[in-house]
Amino acid sequence: MHENLLKTVTNLGSPKVLVVGDFMLDVYIYGDALRISPEAPVPVLKVTRTEHSCGGAASVAADLAALGAVPICLGVIGNDTNGEILKQMLTEIDADTTPLLTVTDRPTISKQRLIGLAQHRHQQQLFRMDQESIEPLSDDQYEQVLQNFKDKLQQANIVCLQDYNKGLLNPTVCQQMIKLATQASKKVLVDPSLAGDFSKYSGATLITPNRQETSLAVGFELKTADDTARAAQSLVEKLNLEAVVITLDKEGAYLKTANEDEIIPTRPRNVYDVTGAGDMVLATLAVTLAADCGYKTAVQLCNIASGIEVEKFGVATVTIDEIVNEIVSENRAKGGKLRPTDSLVNELAWHRRQKETIVFTNGCFDVVHRGHIEFLKFCKSQGDILVLGLNSDRSTKAIKGPGRPINNQHDRAAVLAALETVDYITIFDEPDPLNLIKKVKPDILVKGQDWAQKGVVGSDFVKSYGGRVLLAPLVEGKSSTTIIEKIKSLTKKIKKIKPLERKS
Repeated sequence: MHENLLKTVTNLGSPKVLVVGDFMLDVYIYGDALRISPEAPVPVLKVTRTEHSCGGAASVAADLAALGAVPICLGVIGNDTNGEILKQMLTEIDADTTPLLTVTDRPTISKQRLIGLAQHRHQQQLFRMDQESIEPLSDDQYEQVLQNFKDKLQQANIVCLQDYNKGLLNPTVCQQMIKLATQASKKVLVDPSLAGDFSKYSGATLITPNRQETSLAVGFELKTADDTARAAQSLVEKLNLEAVVITLDKEGAYLKTANEDEIIPTRPRNVYDVTGAGDMVLATLAVTLAADCGYKTAVQLCNIASGIEVEKFGVATVTIDEIVNEIVSENRAKGGKLRPTDSLVNELAWHRRQKETIVFTNGCFDVVHRGHIEFLKFCKSQGDILVLGLNSDRSTKAIKGPGRPINNQHDRAAVLAALETVDYITIFDEPDPLNLIKKVKPDILVKGQDWAQKGVVGSDFVKSYGGRVLLAPLVEGKSSTTIIEKIKSLTKKIKKIKPLERKS
């Protein structure tokens, strides 16, 4: 599974996503909460800094940009300082803000949070102040929003509706946008509001309610998997949807399509802040589905992305590299260090993006001894990631003779994987590692000093692109062959000793 996820997330491209919804500015005012006010039983906040971030539909846009997509932002902001700050932040992430409508009769929606720090480090939200208007727009303003939607629809690969029930996405506007997108063969993904009535989203491609939103919409609580399945089926039928993704917090997400009907689990997390998790789900679904990814894979990536997001404070973005790192780390924890070559190459590509140096060595490592340990320590000290090419049983036999290897390739790999110095192991079947070296393309190739006269296989190739070839010092008298011959000699001596005769 991890290979498919890695291949998908590293080939998402840069889709254009039309994000329609309630654009907000999140304001975080940090300060030290050192004492209680003498005027009232409340903490006194000594302000140390103020930060701004994208909220609501703007958060979706920021998440999309972090995932490599190009957001096209359609919504309403006020003719005020908060609107200017928000628009500038969206411009800085290369979002298209031309469809944003600036109005004078309502403020830019903002959520101002006061964050107290105990002992300068423990963050705790003390209070939140919202500035907003949830009144409907004027007829002329709605008309302008729809016109902007029509103007940008053909540029977009996919459409997202992020609804916080702040007056923009009323039933008429929703239905017109869904109908226009459907006619243009564009998928429409909806993150619904906590309003209970989902009828205005009828005809959309997919809807992503959380547990509470789903319960309100279907009229019963989601206590069991059967409840969730029944709710998903109800939404698909009543709203004429292609898919439903119900987010279930630590349980993962429930996916319902014509072919899938299951909970996609997620791993347990240390949840720091759930703010923005729904925005992350919508953004990840948008970029994956725009890349023609299947629903199940898309939801698996949503679980990973939103899981990373909730471990951060406030509304935070998640990058492709963070998702890849999560997939690689989780798979290494589950599957150990042994990798098929193709899988290894994909993971090494991520390490290179992290500017990590790849070191490669190879060998049979038949009977592991101190010489091997010192050699691998030397290899690891030359870079960040050590890849060990391990000769298969067949290639070891071709090199060493019919009596070798003493330990089969699985046992040898298991012993080497237990060493802290080794990051990856891949088994190759050829007598020499040249083809493997060409696939790994290491920054540094290491062999023992005894290869100085014989010539290191792959050295010309590695040097051709600026890589280095190093010879490691050897521990005198330590080799698998020497140890094996010593054992054979001892065995022969033992056989020559006559067994003691029993006394009668």
